[in-house]
Amino acid sequence: MALENEETSVLPATGETMIINLGPQHPSTHGVLRVRLELDGERVVDAQPVIGYLHTGFEKTAEALTYQQCNTITDRLDYLAPMTNNLAYVLAVEKLMGLEVPMRAQYIRVLFAELTRIASHLVWLGTHVMDLGAMSLFFYTMREREVILDLIEAAAGVRMNPSYFRVGGLAYDLPEGFHAKVQAFLAEFPRWMKNYRNLFEGNPLINARLIGISYLSQEECFQYGVTGPNLRATGLALDLRKVEPYCGYDEFDFAVPTQSDGDAYARFWVRVDEMYESAKIIEQALSKIPPQGEYATRDRKVALPPRNEIYGNMEALIHQFKLVTAGFPVPRGEVYQAVEGPRGEMGFYLVSDGGPKPYRWRARTPSYYNLQTLPRLCRGHLVADVVTAIGSIDIMLGDVDK
Repeated sequence: MALENEETSVLPATGETMIINLGPQHPSTHGVLRVRLELDGERVVDAQPVIGYLHTGFEKTAEALTYQQCNTITDRLDYLAPMTNNLAYVLAVEKLMGLEVPMRAQYIRVLFAELTRIASHLVWLGTHVMDLGAMSLFFYTMREREVILDLIEAAAGVRMNPSYFRVGGLAYDLPEGFHAKVQAFLAEFPRWMKNYRNLFEGNPLINARLIGISYLSQEECFQYGVTGPNLRATGLALDLRKVEPYCGYDEFDFAVPTQSDGDAYARFWVRVDEMYESAKIIEQALSKIPPQGEYATRDRKVALPPRNEIYGNMEALIHQFKLVTAGFPVPRGEVYQAVEGPRGEMGFYLVSDGGPKPYRWRARTPSYYNLQTLPRLCRGHLVADVVTAIGSIDIMLGDVDK
């Protein structure tokens, strides 16, 4: 158990220190992250994350694209949770336009957002435990994640970077038989989780590598701007789906898992428990989706017409051509919209000058803020604990190098 008065931020070196690099090619950095470690023997005196190796420039690139084209960029920010990025972005544009989205589309968005959360947490769980020295769980979580990617592919046509959520609704309606596939997933999910827990619950390796390691207090989370599971591991049940509900989340019955110890072990269990709650939301969303109804707004000056309209209606074809080539104008103004992503608050700040392209496009990505805590999490611990610290905050370098 982590002690709240634990102080490891300032450690006098007992002799000469050594500077080494961890990454940017090291697999346990979960991407192209370089950590400049200052060591006194095996003890970490300081750890400075060095970022920028992806050099994406997403935010500036987006200002040269139409609002609809920007959707493809959001997929690639956090490529393990593209649906979450899509959702935050389209909600921001819809808020700026005052656009109403059909409830069928809203519930489908919730369903995919929670499938994405589970898929993302499965990758985190498998890779984090593998970093600690247990290999088997990684293969199981990747196998189960494939089931979710198959569901995404069935609806969006692609497995990753789907751009399925569009301004005004969805790209396509759900395919025939989709409900049955989701129900099959929900039927298998408890068995998966039981198998996982048999592997890591009470496991001496997991306990030794996580308990009391990389403590972060609630006050420090506020100072660093940390959100999501990392904040909830300090005992604060702050979840945007509850405090600022969107897409009808206020109609869903689910809990916000928390832990109070603030260490790597607490962060581990918050994410594990979140997967159970996401499964509950998916089950409820499935029952709430109307069997009939629109999957996107009928305003053809905003949403692309269905293909069957394009082939037989000249006006629909003109709208489709104009939207693809020139985009749609967005009223002047500025807006910020955030959602609860797998790693914390995922938000977009947009400024419109009244044209079809954003004047300013900024992403508030959770990994960028969470990574700031790494020096605090590593100081005073062993080199091996640096790997634990990185895995416990669940960063995504596409999020960081935006």
